[in-house]
Amino acid sequence: MSDLFGGSEPGSAPAADGVPADDPSRPLADRLRPRELESVVGQDHLLGPDGPLRRMLDAGRLGSIVFWGPPGCGKTTIARLLADRVDLRFEPLSAVFSGVADLRKVFQAARARRAREGRGTLLFVDEIHRFNRAQQDGFLPYVEDGTVVLVGATTENPSFELNGALLSRMRVLVLRRLDDAALERLLARAEALSGAALPLTGDGRVALRAMADGDGRFLLTLAEALLALRDAAGADGMAPLDPPALAQVVQRRAPAYDKDREEHYNLISALHKSLRGSDTDAALYWLARMLDGGEDPAYILRRLTRFAVEDVGLADPGAVGQAIACWETYDRLGSPEGDLAIAQLVVYLGTAPKSNGAYTAFKGALKAARRTGSLAPPAHILNAPTALMKDLGYGAGYQYDHDAPDGFSGQDYFPEGMDRVRFYNPPDRGFEREIRKRLAYWDKLRAARGRAEDPPDRQ
Repeated sequence: MSDLFGGSEPGSAPAADGVPADDPSRPLADRLRPRELESVVGQDHLLGPDGPLRRMLDAGRLGSIVFWGPPGCGKTTIARLLADRVDLRFEPLSAVFSGVADLRKVFQAARARRAREGRGTLLFVDEIHRFNRAQQDGFLPYVEDGTVVLVGATTENPSFELNGALLSRMRVLVLRRLDDAALERLLARAEALSGAALPLTGDGRVALRAMADGDGRFLLTLAEALLALRDAAGADGMAPLDPPALAQVVQRRAPAYDKDREEHYNLISALHKSLRGSDTDAALYWLARMLDGGEDPAYILRRLTRFAVEDVGLADPGAVGQAIACWETYDRLGSPEGDLAIAQLVVYLGTAPKSNGAYTAFKGALKAARRTGSLAPPAHILNAPTALMKDLGYGAGYQYDHDAPDGFSGQDYFPEGMDRVRFYNPPDRGFEREIRKRLAYWDKLRAARGRAEDPPDRQ
């Protein structure tokens, strides 16, 4: 797979900022690939003086690496330039198009080359996560004995996609999406190579960088299309494009979003935690990102309903009703009209008082239930439909709460032999402020009637 920042062909003449300028028939992104690591943009945290790759090079030893980062950030390029810097033979493979037979040929050639020339091989595997686990295991002996230095590239989280055995032998380095400054440097290189400015207003230039969404290769593809439009305009020239005009002639890069991959879980986590932190504006942003990326609204609504129960809870008992009403509204309206109902629910949940009191109470009760096993309910709260059960004491001593003047008997309903435990500790906010008062009142009555001491805190 091609990469914006790959190496250059031998004999290329350097141009502005250390980049090659050769055959004009080649794509612009290909012609602007750096010849040296110092020309790579946007990855100073890896290649700067204190970066891990710089330290490896200074030590004169390159270990096996996994490059994890978004498309168009320079993974292939850096691997190729690292091979040049430490004098390793660069062997590229794509996991999309290669199989075991291709790997076997590379390993055999690498072993023969090392024996014949004393020169090592850097095996670069693009999309390495696409190899299955058995294929990944096949790398292990060749990595361990030094036949190859393995450099893999992936857009997916290596923790989920790579074997633990292989991952333990490689260092994971995270490449960042290109920031605005890095994208601007690439545009400047494109203009230096073409000898003319891009036909853009200042705002149009900002919009072009935004359209690339951190993908340098895509940015230069857009720039090449604009340069072609400028050339086609001929002597009459071309009026600089502002953002609306730019949107009519080039297409925005689709957001990086895969509904069954890590970005899916990252964004729903961002939405959930923004709501929990009562940052309604951030929650609306993450909702928009998910909907714009094509997420199933039913999935979002399910998670928001869960949030209403888990994180708002009884601090606002109406939150669950709002979530269900929103869900039903969306089912009737569909998209895009129903998207507004989801946005309204996000605003409601973001601005609601928060409590996980019921959630933690249930977790505590579940833990206690598993610890205490099969303790029976106390006999006085068991029904006695037969004479035998009455003789055994079922129901004896039960006090009907509605017969008490205040509607509260104060009896103990925990199993015999089990101390009372306070699982539910409502916070002093929202509707739970009133619940807290009720619990305190009942504790006081229970203690006054000698039924039990105040319950200990949940354990």
